[in-house]
Amino acid sequence: MERKLYPLKFEPILKQRIWGGEKLHTVLNKNTGTAKDIGESWELSGVPGDVSVVSNGFLKGNSLNELLEIYMSELVGDKVFEKYGTEFPLLIKFIDANDVLSIQVHPDDELARKRHNSFGKTEMWYVMQADPGACLISGFKKDTSKQEYLKALKEKRLEDLLASHEVSAGDVFFIPAGRVHAIGKGILLAEIQQTSDVTYRIYDFDRRDAQGNARELHTELALDAIDFSGGDNYKTNYEVRPNDVSPIIKSPYFVTSLIYLDGHELQKDFYNLDSFIILMCVEGNAEITYHGHQKEPISMGETVLIPAELKEFTIKSAGKCKLLQVHMPDVEDKKQ
Repeated sequence: MERKLYPLKFEPILKQRIWGGEKLHTVLNKNTGTAKDIGESWELSGVPGDVSVVSNGFLKGNSLNELLEIYMSELVGDKVFEKYGTEFPLLIKFIDANDVLSIQVHPDDELARKRHNSFGKTEMWYVMQADPGACLISGFKKDTSKQEYLKALKEKRLEDLLASHEVSAGDVFFIPAGRVHAIGKGILLAEIQQTSDVTYRIYDFDRRDAQGNARELHTELALDAIDFSGGDNYKTNYEVRPNDVSPIIKSPYFVTSLIYLDGHELQKDFYNLDSFIILMCVEGNAEITYHGHQKEPISMGETVLIPAELKEFTIKSAGKCKLLQVHMPDVEDKKQ
């Protein structure tokens, strides 16, 4: 009997960070054990040294790379496999900022390829929970020159040039490569990004690690990566449609929508989409029905990879549930 691909879950890859907290355990139910300061849960990763491993079904124990080698386009789609081969194109995370992250920037594809033989890093954030008054940084307030920037950096007043945004649950920020940014204290979010771990740290608030050492800064490397243009509207606005799919972001690197269910069932049909689907549960819980009668539950803090060959499935919730739906850019089915 032929075994068909199914909704895949993966073991979280937990990362200790100087700014990490406890919400990945207390809010998202991650098994962090006795570890402290867990700042990131890598849900789906093909980054060398941090490759995700399947946690459910008959493929349990197999790595994402092994799946790509065996199933190829059946897993990710014809065009995706043609372009990326056995490199998975997205890195999916949950992030808990118990303290402000460093102010940083990421290079684009061209610069990252030249310097690091890597993809660039365009990303987006979906705020799942924020403490009262929590803020993040995204972009410059106004057009800024390199000279202004370097002077402010030297005088430790870089924040004066940057746009700070108070946030609450449901807020979305798209962070293209080149945009200076930082996640603020008290924010739990879902992050969707290109597969890249290249970060240029610009300023770290003079923090010291447990050994008393200052973290490395990348002042010179960052200069050629930064987009110095400014603006006043960096937040992504979108309309939430109950019991339907609400588009949020369409970029050259990923397409993200929000599925909001309130005790309803949603039939999904992806026959006109040549891509895998990623579902990140950011609130509540639901059940995915596939191959007619098989079921896979998904709860807040869990991520599921729907293989490209699985073109039909149903999502049903008993109560309120929100899922981020992510796929690669392609021809989209109007029914989605």
